[in-house]
Amino acid sequence: MLRLFVRLVRRPLLPAVRLWRRNIQLRVVAATLLISLSVVLALGFVVIAQVSKGLLDAKEEAAQSQAAGGFAVAQEKANTPATVDGPDATDNKVGRDASTWMNSLVKQLASGGQTAFEVAALGAGTGEQPQPGAQGVRGARASGNVDPTASVPISLRQAVNHATGTFKTFSEIRYTSGAEQKQPEPALVVGKRLTDINGDPYDLYYLFPLTQEEESLNLVKSTIATAGLFVVVLLSGIAWLVVRQVVSPVRMAAGIAERLSAGRLQERMKVTGEDDIARLGEAFNKMAQNLQNKIQQLEELSRMQRRFVSDVSHELRTPLTTVRMAADVIHDARVDFDPVTARSAELLAGQLDRFESLLADLLEISRFDAGAAALEAEPIDLREVVRRVIDGAEPLAEHKGTRIRVLGDSQPVIAEADARRVERVLRNLVVNAVEHGEGRDVVVRLASAGGAVAVAVRDYGVGLKPGEATRVFNRFWRADPARARTTGGTGLGLSIAVEDARLHGGWLQAWGEPGGGSQFRLTLPRTADEPLRGSPIPLEPEDSRANRARAAADAAAAASGSGSERPQADAGDRSPIPPRPPVAGGLAVPADPTALPGSGARVVARPAEQAQKEDRADGR
Repeated sequence: MLRLFVRLVRRPLLPAVRLWRRNIQLRVVAATLLISLSVVLALGFVVIAQVSKGLLDAKEEAAQSQAAGGFAVAQEKANTPATVDGPDATDNKVGRDASTWMNSLVKQLASGGQTAFEVAALGAGTGEQPQPGAQGVRGARASGNVDPTASVPISLRQAVNHATGTFKTFSEIRYTSGAEQKQPEPALVVGKRLTDINGDPYDLYYLFPLTQEEESLNLVKSTIATAGLFVVVLLSGIAWLVVRQVVSPVRMAAGIAERLSAGRLQERMKVTGEDDIARLGEAFNKMAQNLQNKIQQLEELSRMQRRFVSDVSHELRTPLTTVRMAADVIHDARVDFDPVTARSAELLAGQLDRFESLLADLLEISRFDAGAAALEAEPIDLREVVRRVIDGAEPLAEHKGTRIRVLGDSQPVIAEADARRVERVLRNLVVNAVEHGEGRDVVVRLASAGGAVAVAVRDYGVGLKPGEATRVFNRFWRADPARARTTGGTGLGLSIAVEDARLHGGWLQAWGEPGGGSQFRLTLPRTADEPLRGSPIPLEPEDSRANRARAAADAAAAASGSGSERPQADAGDRSPIPPRPPVAGGLAVPADPTALPGSGARVVARPAEQAQKEDRADGR
C-alpha cells in the first residue's frame, strides 16, 4: 500500500520533475527567485527591526521627558500650601480637598497631552483598596475613559510601590464601556510614587499610546513588502532574459547537433553579432562543415573501395574462368608430364581453388559493406546443419587424426535462421577448430533456452593468447603469421561469420587460453527480430583451467569438512568431452553484457611453471 501510494503521488509529479531536469532556464530562474526572495526577507527583517527599535527608543525618550515634567508639576502642586475659607471648612475638609484636588490634577495634567497621552492616579498599594489608616486618595482616577486598574500592569504597580524613582513598561490601554467603545491599543506606561496635598502617598501614571508608531511600522512593512516583491519579480525577469540569451543559442546548437547526428549534415546555426555566443556559433558551423566534408570524403572513399572490390571481384571472374579451364586441361594431362611439371600443375589447381574462394569471400564482404546482404530466414533444425558441417569436415579431421563429437543433439534445436549462412558460420568454426586442434578432439555442443539457441565449438589446441579473442574476427588476421594454411583459407572466414551472426541479430564470441584450446560460441534468437538477453551455453567452458581449479578447491573443501580423504587430482587429466550442460527447461542464464561480437571474450594467461607441467603431463 505504501509503495502504491508513493507511485500515485509521484505520477503527477513526473512531468514537472522531467521539465526541471531538462530546462536549465527554469532552474536558473527558480534559483534566482529563491535567492532574491531570501535576501529580501532577510533585509526586510533587519530594516523592520531597526525601524521598530528606533521608533520605540524615540518614544521612550519623549515619554520619559514628558512624564518627568508632569511628575514635577504634580509634586509641586501638592507641596503648595492650601488655604481653606468660607462655610465649607469643617472637620472633614481635608479628605474632600484631597479628592477634589486629585480630580483637578488628573484633568489638568491630561489636558496638556491633547490625546498624546492619558493620566491615571491610583491609591498606594497593589490594588484599589487603600492601606489601613491611610487618609489620602481613595480609588482610581484616569482621563479619557481609561480603565486605570486594567491598563496599568500589576508588575509595574508593585515596582512603583516598593521602590523610589520612575518605572516604565509596555502594556495596553483599555477603556471603560461607553457610547464610544474603543479597542485596546498598545502603550508605554510610565509611573512614579508621589504624595498628595495631605502628604499621603499615591501612584501617578502616564499612558502614552503607540498607535502612531504602530501605523508607521505597518507603513514601513507594507513598503518593504511591496518593494521586495517588485525586486524579486524584477530580478526573476532579468534572470530569465539573461539566461535566455545564453540558453537559446545552446538549445539551437543542441538541436542542430541532434540533426547532424541523424545524418542531416547541412544543418547550421544562425550567427548574429560578434560576442562569445557568435564566436561559438561560428566555431560550431566550421566544425559541422569540416565534419560534413570529412564524412563525405570517407563515404566517397568507402564507396570507391567497395566498388573497387566488387568490380575487381566481378572482372576477375572471366579471366579466372579461362585460367581455370586451362588449368583443368593441364591438370588432367599431368600424367604425361615429367614430375616437376606435374607437381606444378597440381599446385596451380590448388591455388586456383583458393583464388576462387577468395573471390567469393570478397564478393560476400562487399555485399555486407554495401548493406545488400539479405536474410532468408525460415525454421530450421540446427542439428541437421551441424551434421552437414561435420560430414564436410570429416576428411580433414581424419587427416588430422581428430574426432568430432556432438553434444546436446538429443532434442530438436529449432530457430528461424538462414540455413546457408548458419552452415557457413559453423563450417568455418569447425574447420578452424580441426586445423588448430593439434589432433585432439573437437566438441560441438548445441543447446536452447528461453528465446535463444546456441552452438559452441570447443577445441583443445594452441588456444588464444591474451588480447587475441577480440582480434580474431578482424579481416585477414592470423594468430601466427608464420603458420601455413593447410586448408587454403582466405583469412575472411571469421569476418564473414561475424557479419552473418549480426545479420541474424545474434552473437559470435570467442574464448581461449594459451595451450588450453579455445571455444567459439554462436548464439541466435529463436525467432527472427527477437532481441537476445542471454545464451544457453556459457562462453567459458566448464573444463577450463579456472573452472577446474575452482572445482578442485570445492572438492577439497568438501572432503576436509567431511573428514574423508582428499582425492588426488591428476594434473594431466583433461577430458576432451566435458560434462553435458543443462539445456532447455533448466535454470535461467544471465544476460550477456553486450551484443557486440567478441564481447565477453576472456583469455586466461597460463603461468610458465604450470604450462611446463601440463606439457609434460600431455606428453608434449
